[in-house]
Amino acid sequence: MRRLWLLFAQAVTIVLALYFVYSAMRPEWPRDAATSRPGTVQQLGTPSQPATALVAAPAPTANSFRSAAGRAMPAVVNILTSKAVKTQHPLLRDPYFKRFFGDRGGEGDGEDDEDDDQNSLGSGVIVSPDGYILTNYHVVEAADEIEVVLADGRKASAKLVGTDPETDLAVIKISLTQLPAIVLGNADQARVGDVVLAIGNPFGVGQTVTMGIISALGRNNLHINHFENFIQTDAAINFGNSGGALIDTSGNLLGINSAIYSQTGGSVGIGFAIPVSTAKMVMESIIRNGHVVRGWIGVESQEITPELAQSFGLKRDSGAIIAGIVRNGPADKAGMKPGDILLSVEGKPVRDTNEMLNLIAQLQPGGKATMRVLRKNRETDLAITVGKRPPQKK
Repeated sequence: MRRLWLLFAQAVTIVLALYFVYSAMRPEWPRDAATSRPGTVQQLGTPSQPATALVAAPAPTANSFRSAAGRAMPAVVNILTSKAVKTQHPLLRDPYFKRFFGDRGGEGDGEDDEDDDQNSLGSGVIVSPDGYILTNYHVVEAADEIEVVLADGRKASAKLVGTDPETDLAVIKISLTQLPAIVLGNADQARVGDVVLAIGNPFGVGQTVTMGIISALGRNNLHINHFENFIQTDAAINFGNSGGALIDTSGNLLGINSAIYSQTGGSVGIGFAIPVSTAKMVMESIIRNGHVVRGWIGVESQEITPELAQSFGLKRDSGAIIAGIVRNGPADKAGMKPGDILLSVEGKPVRDTNEMLNLIAQLQPGGKATMRVLRKNRETDLAITVGKRPPQKK
């Protein structure tokens, strides 16, 4: 009996020992099993997730301008121009030929001349589903042929509708259907610091979008055009971007990229665009008349500088001094005199000569305009019959 009891006690002891060992080891077994199951991954600090959870999610669009670019890019086109140039036959430039046969005439003379093509490229913006395209005058200047390449790959020959060298703008037209037209924005609401995108075809590499901000507004006295009111931006603008679009973050057109300031020929972050307000006025006038019609009164003006204000005893530093008047011109007939200071045009204040030029140019030729002048410290209103601005050399 004692022996049976002893065997029972030993059996119970062994069973209890096995139980404790089992209890101590059991929490690790499910974890091992979980990590060994196929089709799952485990990341540190996160619960088990399916393998598909490792696929990258779409990038957030909060700081992206893809929508603006996507709206405007189809309306920006590449412009290829060519010009036939007469070149002299190589034999006529050969010194041995000249020695025996003499000089056979200058370049472009005789039947030995042959035609070469000079090609250039730029950009343009479709502003109407009818096929009207805005670009720079210097892009299509003196071109014999103009070809437009759309963003979707279509090509078409373009005809020149009209040009305006004084603003460096031109309008061309293509005959295609289903054309994407850009939405015109409001440049008057633009402010320094606003984000803008420049779209064009720099160096012929293909349509390119660059980003920057508006660095300044109303830039003038750059001696690029006769009428200057540029939007300055640090968005990269290079050779081939001329005539392309400067857009806001909604994809609306703010300006036509026109020029850069550079000592190297490449972008250094100082680019200039013609405001859409100017471009729209020029475009509508060209489409309606074939050219731009501007007002003119026949005066030459000078800026009021602090030195001039002091020497003339002026109490103001804004306005434009009338330095000269065309004899029998509109201003002369209305009684304006040299030395007068033009203060306003049709109630709009004149701060400097550039603003005076722009305000007068917007007047309709043949109509009457009221202009206020300061003469010997007395303000006087003059009614002037506006004339038509004669063509100016660029």
